[in-house]
Amino acid sequence: MNVLKRILTAIISSLALFAQAQAATTGQRAPDDFSGASVVIGFHDRTLYYPSGAQDNPIYVKVSIVNNGTDTLRFKLADERMFSLDFRANTIKNTMLPQTASLIDHRSSKNDVYYRDITIESGESYSFIEDVKNYISFDEPSIYYIQMDFYPELYKSRSVKLSSNRLSVDIRPAPSASSSSVLPVQAGTASLLKPEVIPPDKVVEQTIVARQKSLWDQYFLYMDLEAMMLRTSETARRYSKASADERRRMLDSYKTDLTQSRIDHDIVAIPNKFSIEKTSYSKTDGTVTVEEFFKHPNFTERKKYVYKVRQRDGIWQIYDYTVTNLGTE
Repeated sequence: MNVLKRILTAIISSLALFAQAQAATTGQRAPDDFSGASVVIGFHDRTLYYPSGAQDNPIYVKVSIVNNGTDTLRFKLADERMFSLDFRANTIKNTMLPQTASLIDHRSSKNDVYYRDITIESGESYSFIEDVKNYISFDEPSIYYIQMDFYPELYKSRSVKLSSNRLSVDIRPAPSASSSSVLPVQAGTASLLKPEVIPPDKVVEQTIVARQKSLWDQYFLYMDLEAMMLRTSETARRYSKASADERRRMLDSYKTDLTQSRIDHDIVAIPNKFSIEKTSYSKTDGTVTVEEFFKHPNFTERKKYVYKVRQRDGIWQIYDYTVTNLGTE
C-alpha cells in the first residue's frame, strides 16, 4: 500500500511540474475571474457639448475599474485605450450612433498592440480619462445615452467584457449655428459674419447696437438662442424629449417670435440710448450691467439690464438676463 502511495505521489508531482513548465514555456496563465470587477463611468469636467464638428469640445469621461471581490484583480490595459474599451451611444429612440472613422481605421490596422498588466487589490480601483468623441460621431444635436464596454483581455478577446453604467449627454447645436438656420452675413456685403474674440462688455454693446439698427443676424451672433428659449420650464421639458429636427423647428420658431416681438419684449425692446455701468467676469462666466433709456412722447423710461454671459473657445455669448425698472424722468 505504501509503495502504491509513493507511486501515485510521484505521478502527481510529475504532472504538476510538467504543467508549470508548459505555462512557463508558453507564457499562458489560467483565465482570471472578473466576476468581482465592475466598471463605472462619469463625466469629467462637465461642460456644454456640441456636435462632432465643434472644435475643442471633447466629452471627457472618467473611467474607473473597481475590484469589488476578495482576490487580487489582474487585467491588461492597452497604451492606446481603443484596444481595451469601446463606447456605445444611442438616441432616445434606441438608434445606435456610428463609430468614428479614425477608430475603425486604427482597429483595422495590423500594428502591434502594446499593453501593461495592471493589478489592483480588493477594494481598490484604477481610473483614467477618455474622450468619447474619439469613439462616437455625434453629428446631430439631441439627447444621447452612452455606455462603455471594457475588455480586460484586450479588444481582440471580446468574449470577456465588463459593461458600465449609462450616462445621458445633451448635445446642443454648435454656438456658431445655434442662433439661426441661416448663416448671418454683413449688412450690405456678402461677407460671412463670424463671432470675434471680444470681451463681454463689447459683446453686449454690439448686441444692443444691432438691436437698435434692426440687424437681426448681427443681434443673434452673440446670443445663445437655445439657452434663452429654455428659460421657460415647460419649453425645456418639451425640448428635452424632442428629436433633432423638432429641436431645430423650435429654435427657428423662437427666433421668429423674437424678431416679430411676439415674446420676451424686454430682450428685444429698442433703447434710444444706453450706458454700460458694470462688467464682472471670470474665465468662463460673467455679467454685464447696462442702463437703457426708452423715450416715449411725454417721458423717458429707465431700465437696468443684467446680461449673463459665458465663454466657450474664447467666444462670449449672452444666455440669460434680468430687467429692473428704474422709473421715469
